[in-house]
Amino acid sequence: MSMDLTEPDAGSDLQSVMLKATPADDGTWRLNGVKRFITNGDSDLHLVLARSEEGSKDGRGLSMFIYDKRNGGVTVRRIEDKMGIHGSPTCELVFKNAKAELCGARRFGLIKYVMSLMNGARLGITAQSVGLSQAAYNEAVDYAHSRRQFGKPISEFPAVAEMLANIKAKLDASRAILYETARFVDVYKIWEQIGRERTLTLEERQEMKKYNQLADAFTPLAKGFTSEYANEKAYDCVQIHGGSGFMRDYTCERLYRDARIMNIYEGTTQLQVVAAIRHVSTGTYLAQIQEYAKAEYSPELKVHVAKLEAMTALYEQAVEQVKAAASPDYLTFHARRLVEMAGYIIMGYLLVNDASRCPELFMNSAKVFVNYGEAQVARHHRFIAGFNPDDADAYKA
Repeated sequence: MSMDLTEPDAGSDLQSVMLKATPADDGTWRLNGVKRFITNGDSDLHLVLARSEEGSKDGRGLSMFIYDKRNGGVTVRRIEDKMGIHGSPTCELVFKNAKAELCGARRFGLIKYVMSLMNGARLGITAQSVGLSQAAYNEAVDYAHSRRQFGKPISEFPAVAEMLANIKAKLDASRAILYETARFVDVYKIWEQIGRERTLTLEERQEMKKYNQLADAFTPLAKGFTSEYANEKAYDCVQIHGGSGFMRDYTCERLYRDARIMNIYEGTTQLQVVAAIRHVSTGTYLAQIQEYAKAEYSPELKVHVAKLEAMTALYEQAVEQVKAAASPDYLTFHARRLVEMAGYIIMGYLLVNDASRCPELFMNSAKVFVNYGEAQVARHHRFIAGFNPDDADAYKA
């Protein structure tokens, strides 16, 4: 299957989709227009976002349709020549009176169905990013242990050892937030399914709402961090390979190319920040951090838990300072820093929890990641605390 959303003039701005859907006499629809950058574009079944309401110009005029390739009417104009992900064709499609069925209700294509599809896809890219980070770590470790320089494996040199430790810590942090986000989605979806079979009690509806909110908050956070880390880890893997990493003989060269799309497709990291910042300003992240802080952790991690508590205090100060400006533009300017601060703290707590339950697997990663996160949170806090709002214009293009 494929999800046919983007067009030459409608990438992230899906409200601008113009592929036209016209009702036919037999109760079906006819689709006309062009879709671009469609993953698996020559698939058998397509979910197509199209403009069903004549004269409309925004998302309220868009509906979702199901197209079956066996009905004809769609041609692949080109297969994109991509940097990476060569195992999956990305196509430009031309629809000419293509027969399609309405999916769900009219006018809900973007505001309901695409949002649900995108959240699922973003969780999928999170998992893909974790997998790529794992592959990069495996390649880096294997090469660092086997490559000898000056009479010993390069893994024994402190600079390389630190790189490997950071790769592992960020990999474990990525997997932790992937699993946590998937847990929130699962619980919400379970209650949603039960709600179709019977009426939920007040307490059940409240729990479903809670997990829906957490899933909505954690999905952009997880996608943003893990996709950026996949790029970092692929970069570090090539660096550890040295000159060999620049050659196609080694897997890390492919991983480096494949990683680059992770923080672009299904919404760039910048769009993930846009989705996440409201959960900073409404306190969703802080409330969940405070829940994590109530748990019992290994005595060996007492110092690192104290660091997470101090990081949380800096985060609260930064959020309050930005909100006190009462300027949406100012909040947007600092959005990336605030979202990253929340992410470092959340993943730090998740790793500390993992290390408390399974120290042989996660203790080192928890310590490394919390130390790293502490430095990043302090850096963002310092920037926000010392920033002169009058300088904001200097950052405009």
